[in-house]
Amino acid sequence: PLAVANRKKHEITLIANSLAPETVYFAEGKDAVVVFTNDLLDKQIIDKLADYGIRYIATRSVATNHIDRVAAAGRNIKVANVPHHSQNSTAEHTLAIALALNRKIIPAGLDTRNFDYSLDGLTNFNFHEKTVGIIGCGVIGKQVAQIFKGLGCHVMVNDIILNPSEAEFPLVSLEKLLATADIVSIHIPSNEENRYLVNKETIAKMKTGVMLLNTSGNDLVDISAVHSALKDKKIGYFGSSISEKDGELFFNTDHNDESKSIIKELRSLKNVILSPQQTFLTHEALQEIATQTIRNLDNWHLNKCTGKACACLNHCRKDEVILEKLALNNLL
Repeated sequence: PLAVANRKKHEITLIANSLAPETVYFAEGKDAVVVFTNDLLDKQIIDKLADYGIRYIATRSVATNHIDRVAAAGRNIKVANVPHHSQNSTAEHTLAIALALNRKIIPAGLDTRNFDYSLDGLTNFNFHEKTVGIIGCGVIGKQVAQIFKGLGCHVMVNDIILNPSEAEFPLVSLEKLLATADIVSIHIPSNEENRYLVNKETIAKMKTGVMLLNTSGNDLVDISAVHSALKDKKIGYFGSSISEKDGELFFNTDHNDESKSIIKELRSLKNVILSPQQTFLTHEALQEIATQTIRNLDNWHLNKCTGKACACLNHCRKDEVILEKLALNNLL
């Protein structure tokens, strides 16, 4: 998709390996690097990139928490993301997990492969008339809400930014949502403010047997608390998309042997689905990501700001908290 979107406008070198201390030298002599969420651009990498002459970082994602933007601003490197993409594919993936959990599609499919057609343990519920709580009603959350509404669900949303006059669904407090919803689906940004939003305390406020869905960042969920709630049957179903490098984010503690054993146990539970981070993995979404990435490069080539895609700290989308940090570090 990137080559198609580029149309030979920019000289792009494709590297199979992730950006790391041992691969950063590939950037020497280039103007920009195009990265993804599995590339960790910490201060060490940023400094190396700057030393090699890199002036731009384009990430093929909405998230930018894998990039040390403080360090990038300090070295005058501009950053851009893909502000909106794959809302349809992410919303559909969320529904797919919900349906697969409820209908027990995975264990049933494994049984039939072994010529076991027993219906024992496969009883489920209708989504029709169930209450769905959407935490975060942005572009993706709104799409998920509309899909569940189409199934005949009662949908309510919680969003700290959404203007009540613009809400298409009942806008409620987080406490009411957690206490009322049969299904809770999380669609908020992965940042420090939202870190471990789902924890022991918030789980205690949920209905017993709730279905918890998270196709956003894994640092939004304290998986140890979820694991305990699954054992106590407080959470009836849990579905999440995770990536290979989410270990440190997925746990409120170090990624130790105990944490690994929790993941291993979760994978064995029939009421848990841990899918790869494939929410964006449709032909349409990939092309959309590639098109926006090339558009960012085009704007930089013309010495223009990337507009809504600008993730620089001191340009279009200022982040006051990190700007304060920059000032404290005497980088501004």
